[in-house]
Amino acid sequence: MARHLITSALPYINGIKHLGNMVGSMLPADVYSRYLRQTGHEVLFICATDEHGTPAELAAQEAGLPVAEFCAQAHEAQKAVYDGFGLSFDHFGRSSSPQNREITQEIARELQRNGFIEERSIRQVYSNTDGRFLPDRYIVGTCPHCGYDKARGDQCENCTRVLDPTDLLEPRSAISGSADLEVRQTRHLFLLQSKLTGEVERWIADHGDDWPVLASSIARKWLTEGLQDRSITRDLEWGVPVPADVWPELAAEGKVFYVWFDAPIEYIGATKEWADAAPAERRDWKSWWYEADESVRYTQFMAKDNVPFHTVMFPATILGSRRPWKKVDYVKAFNWLTYYGGKFSTSQKRGIFTDVALELLPADYWRYFLMAHAPESDDSSFTWDLFASVVNKDLADTLGNFVNRVLSFSRKRFGDDVPAGAAAGEAEARLGEQIAGLLAEYEAQLDALNFRKAAQALRALWSAGNAYLDEKAPWQQVKTDPEAAALTLRTAMNLIRLYAVVSEPFIPTAAAAMRGAFALPSDGRTWITGEEARALDLVPAGTPFTVPPVLFAKITDEDLAAWTARFGGTEA
Repeated sequence: MARHLITSALPYINGIKHLGNMVGSMLPADVYSRYLRQTGHEVLFICATDEHGTPAELAAQEAGLPVAEFCAQAHEAQKAVYDGFGLSFDHFGRSSSPQNREITQEIARELQRNGFIEERSIRQVYSNTDGRFLPDRYIVGTCPHCGYDKARGDQCENCTRVLDPTDLLEPRSAISGSADLEVRQTRHLFLLQSKLTGEVERWIADHGDDWPVLASSIARKWLTEGLQDRSITRDLEWGVPVPADVWPELAAEGKVFYVWFDAPIEYIGATKEWADAAPAERRDWKSWWYEADESVRYTQFMAKDNVPFHTVMFPATILGSRRPWKKVDYVKAFNWLTYYGGKFSTSQKRGIFTDVALELLPADYWRYFLMAHAPESDDSSFTWDLFASVVNKDLADTLGNFVNRVLSFSRKRFGDDVPAGAAAGEAEARLGEQIAGLLAEYEAQLDALNFRKAAQALRALWSAGNAYLDEKAPWQQVKTDPEAAALTLRTAMNLIRLYAVVSEPFIPTAAAAMRGAFALPSDGRTWITGEEARALDLVPAGTPFTVPPVLFAKITDEDLAAWTARFGGTEA
């Protein structure tokens, strides 16, 4: 079995994330991790909060907190939401950790020794009132293209045009609001990506053909346009400091590394955090990252806006270090989940945010819907009507109603133990073959990281149970042939047991409830083989069972009206 290293793009620290962020990285990574663990693979699933950069300082300032305290609180708030969604991280770290600082600084030293970092003088905006240089996002003003009066120095959120701070009309400091600004000379470190272009091209040529078209096309577009040398330091109070043993003057000036330099390194840093937390119980973290053997397969999950940094800038950093760090084998990239055709936006508070989603409904409702409509081949749109339709049809009717009517009817007619009934016949044999085929399809789609198709296969497994039940009609059989009715119900209960196991990657809470319905002497089974699917006899006659609470409640018209009124429900 391979050892699977899995990372999902780090959620930024400035606020609770929206559903688009969840479906674009963390949730599919969790589904895949759960599936791999269930099928016997060793998995290390790593994520962390991305805590450095201008937005962290601005969010802390708005909250009236020191930035370190703000980030600590925000990390715990995000972690609570991800726990609520059932995300099975092996470790959820912080990019502000001592481990990330240590590894980031060491990689920077290696790049310097190898001739891939250069100190350059540049012109940058200085605030006389604040007594400091201002990074792009610390400068706000009026966009010269659309007139939006809160445009940032790097981009206008209203018209999305990329800007330089000097483009802004009536620029002012985002810290103090002062317009007393001037342009001064200052020094920064640049990563000489231009010198690494050929190596990055060869690396992508060797790996990119295996990636989804979305990921490989974005990476190759950046390469076609040419890799530019990139500034990797900023004038901020919060970040990984430039090491004083290499750049004493810049360290004395308080320079820190650019967030997009240290954030991907945090995948490594978080793994060291994980190992340091309980070293006696864990493998050496370097066996995953440093001189990792061929048994380690590394899969990254991210939305399309993160692809350039992960497929070009981070690989350039690692290649330039000349150290044997593990590089990604497969990049699973996602398009956008939109809200009624418009972008979800943390800053503009547009769309459904993950903490609010959990207040409305349990996590499984959201997990299933988001994966069943994951924006893989194209953008996909969230609407309340679509969400309600999927929940009511797939979860409440197809799965939840099947479980409830089988168990309730059997208890009513045959008591609290699984009935024996007649021997399995032709209908059960056909069903077993059908279930084994659908299970193989489900496994194939998960192995290929095709989440929408995997959800379709899972739904087909649930539908097969309903078709069998409708064909056999035990509520009619029991009137003339109780033994036949008992067989039908026992077979259906074995389907519930199968559903409990194989549905867990998508809907872990409901899966646990289905699993808990049967008082089996040993419940350690993690997956179902094709032969077991054909036989459908994992729950023997005489096994005590209970009827679980309703797995999925239907979304009502009243719910839809209330949510649409609260969150909006019109095309953008």
